[in-house]
Amino acid sequence: MAGPGGWWGRKSTPAKVETYTRWSFYLIALSEPLVVGVTALGQVEARLALLLMAPVLVHVALAVVLVSRALDWTCGRRPQPLRLLWALGVATAVLAVADLALAQRGPGGEDTRTVLGAACGATVTYGVGMMALAMKERRRVVRLVVGFGAGAVLVTLLLGMPVLGSLTIGTFLTAFGGFIAATSCFSVWLLNAVYALDEARETRARLAVAEERLRFGRDLHDVMGRNLAVIALKSELAVQLARRERPEAVEQMIEVQRIAQESQREVREVVRGYRRADLEAELSGARGVLRAAGIDCEVSGETDGLPAEVQSALGWVVREATTNVLRHGDAKTCTVTVRRPEGGVVLTVRNDGAAAPHGSSRAGGTGLAGLRERLSDVGGTLDAGEAGDGEFRLVAEVPLTARPALEVAS
Repeated sequence: MAGPGGWWGRKSTPAKVETYTRWSFYLIALSEPLVVGVTALGQVEARLALLLMAPVLVHVALAVVLVSRALDWTCGRRPQPLRLLWALGVATAVLAVADLALAQRGPGGEDTRTVLGAACGATVTYGVGMMALAMKERRRVVRLVVGFGAGAVLVTLLLGMPVLGSLTIGTFLTAFGGFIAATSCFSVWLLNAVYALDEARETRARLAVAEERLRFGRDLHDVMGRNLAVIALKSELAVQLARRERPEAVEQMIEVQRIAQESQREVREVVRGYRRADLEAELSGARGVLRAAGIDCEVSGETDGLPAEVQSALGWVVREATTNVLRHGDAKTCTVTVRRPEGGVVLTVRNDGAAAPHGSSRAGGTGLAGLRERLSDVGGTLDAGEAGDGEFRLVAEVPLTARPALEVAS
């Protein structure tokens, strides 16, 4: 899928939240010269307006770079940008003091003072808000906001401004700077929470696989542990009897042979049970796992009366499709439908995560190759791919007429 929509659709949910957060703060930082420029428009002559805008543009450039580095630091891609943090802090303080000094003592009339006051307010407000992105401890963010507000009060008092005016400016800068700083802190917290939830979902999928492996290991241990112990004891007894040239040694070895054959049969049953998936159980499990992962899953259709080998093959299709939705897609909804047309059964799995890479669920992947092999054993076919509108569709068809028997390797 080409174009901007495809670029956005291929991103995972955490990547989308990160991109949205990043560009939101870029736009906030870039709005600083807009605020100052609108205030200067019509207030002062063009040459003076450009002169006042030059340091504002430098401040904006520092803020944009800090936003980029701070969000990379938040996502664990680079170290904390301390030098940039200090650079933006010093630049914010210097520009704010210069604007206040020029507004109180510099040349120009009331219009110039208005523009300088707007430039000072925008510089401190945006600067403090952007610096909050690069600070981990919220107490330091509070100190930063209060410190700039108190500094503004102190500077204006030293410049001869009345106490009420100084307190008004300090309160304004503290309130608006604190608002943007709080927005920054909340955005960082939300981004971290989204990444943590995504990591938890991946961990849950890995744990499900590990739990299945443990179950299989326990089954094998239960089957083989007792039988191997009996074989060891009877073999030892047969050795002792053979050394004494007792005819009972032959009987013991016959018994060992019987137990070994029985063990082989039981192992085959365990493997067959592991590899043979029950369709109804797999549908129920898929619905529970996907809903637990925050994906709306709907299952419909009847599975009663299907041959065991068909249920096993389709059960593996459901299991593989569910795994791919959890691991590779970015789906919000998933539907599983079982239809029983005359002479066959059709299993359809749809999800709206087609734009994200599906890994093994793409054509030619190892997951699909394995499913096609299983379905071919029962005369079935598999079709998978994007169906348009951001939807990924997997369709398995199995005839219910004459089929080759499903062979389960031992």
